[in-house]
Amino acid sequence: MIRRFGNILTAPFRFASGMVSQTFRNVATAFVQLWANKGRAILTTVGIIIAVSSTITVVAFVGGFGKQMTEMVQGYGTQFMMVQAYAPSSDKRRGTRRVRLDIADIEAVRIDCPSIRRITPFVYTPNGEITFGNEKADEIPVRGVTEDYQTIRNFHADVGRFFGPVDVEAAAPVMVLGRTVMKRLGADETIVGEQVYLDDNRFLVIGLLEEKGGNMGEDQDLTVMIPYTAAIKAYPNLRDSIPFLAEATTPEATHQAAAEITHVLRTRHGLKPGQRDDFRISRQDQMVKEFENIRNIASGMLAGIVSISLIVGGIGIMNVMLVSVTERTREIGLRKSIGGRRRDIMLQFLTEAVVLCVIGGSIGVALGYFATYIASLHPQMIEIEVPLWAVAMALVSSAGAGVVFGIIPAFKAAILHPIEALRHE
Repeated sequence: MIRRFGNILTAPFRFASGMVSQTFRNVATAFVQLWANKGRAILTTVGIIIAVSSTITVVAFVGGFGKQMTEMVQGYGTQFMMVQAYAPSSDKRRGTRRVRLDIADIEAVRIDCPSIRRITPFVYTPNGEITFGNEKADEIPVRGVTEDYQTIRNFHADVGRFFGPVDVEAAAPVMVLGRTVMKRLGADETIVGEQVYLDDNRFLVIGLLEEKGGNMGEDQDLTVMIPYTAAIKAYPNLRDSIPFLAEATTPEATHQAAAEITHVLRTRHGLKPGQRDDFRISRQDQMVKEFENIRNIASGMLAGIVSISLIVGGIGIMNVMLVSVTERTREIGLRKSIGGRRRDIMLQFLTEAVVLCVIGGSIGVALGYFATYIASLHPQMIEIEVPLWAVAMALVSSAGAGVVFGIIPAFKAAILHPIEALRHE
C-alpha cells in the first residue's frame, strides 16, 4: 500500500524526467542529422538568418534615430510651447474672421497667466540678407525675440553678449550672430563690435551664439537674433501676426499654462462658446509623446515588414524537412516496427525543424549585433542600441517558424505505415 502510494506521488516526477530525457535525445538526434547534411542545413537557414539579422538591425536603427529625436525635443524643455495665429480652412474660405496676434495679446498673457515663467514674441523671417563689407549672406533666418529667448531655447552667447531688456525697450539695432552666418560673411570672432547691414538696416554685432551644430538636417548655427522691437521696425508687415514662445513654471504646470493662455486669448478676441480658437498652441511635452509613439509604431511596422522574409525562410525549411522525411522513410519504418510511437516520430522531426530555425535565429542575432557595432564605429553615427525585446522576439519568432513549418513534415513522418516504409526504396 505504501509502495503504491509512493508510486502515485512520484509518477509526475518520473513523467517529467522522461519528457526531459526524451527531449534531450531528440535534440541530440537533430544535431546528428544536421551535421550529416551540413551544406543543406546551412543553405536552409539562410532565410532565417537574413530575417532575424535584418529585423534586429532595422529595429536598432529606428530606435536609435527615434531616441535621438526625442532627446532633441526634450532638450528644448518640456515646459516650452509656441502660440501662433491660426484660422481653420473653412473660416479662411468664408473670410469670416481676421486672424491676428499682436503685442497687446502677448502682454496680456504675460500679466494674466501665473503659470507662465518666461515669454517672448517671435518675429521671424527666413530670408534675411546680411552684408558685411564686400561679403553678403542671403536666405538667413532672422529671429526677433527678447532676452528670455536664450533661456527658453537654450541659445546663449559665448563671445560678446546677448541683448538685454534695455536693448529691447529701445528697439536698439543690435544683433547676435550664429557661427555659420559669421563664416559665410568671411569673418571671425573679431566681427563682434562691427557694423553689418540687415536688409539695408544697419546693426551692431554685439555677440556670437555658442556653436550648436546640425540636428536632423537643420543647421542651428544659421541664424541671427535681434530685439523683436527692432525686427518690427525692419519688417512692419509682420506686426499684426506675431507668434510667441512661453515657458511654464514647471513641467507639471504646462497643461495649466496652456489653459490660461487659451482663456486669455479667447477673452481678448471675443470668441463665444462653441467658436473655434483663432490661435494654435504647440506644446513641447505633447511633441515628445508624439515622437515616442511614432518611434514605437515605426519600429513595429518595419520589423513586421522585414519579418516577411521569415516566412520565406520557413517555407524553405518545410521543403527541406519534407525531403528529409522522404530520404529517411526506411528509418521511420524500422523505428515503428520495433515499437516507435507516432508522437515520438513526430516530435523527432519537429525538434529537428525547431533546432534548425533556432540555430539560424542565433546566427542572425549575432550578425545583427555585428552590423550595428560596425555602423556605430562611424564618428557621425547616432548611438545605436539593440533592445533585448527585439532579440527575444527574433528568437521566439524563429522557433515559432520551426514549429509552424515543421509540423507538416513531422505529421507526414508520423502517419507512415511501417510495412510500406520498410518497402520504400
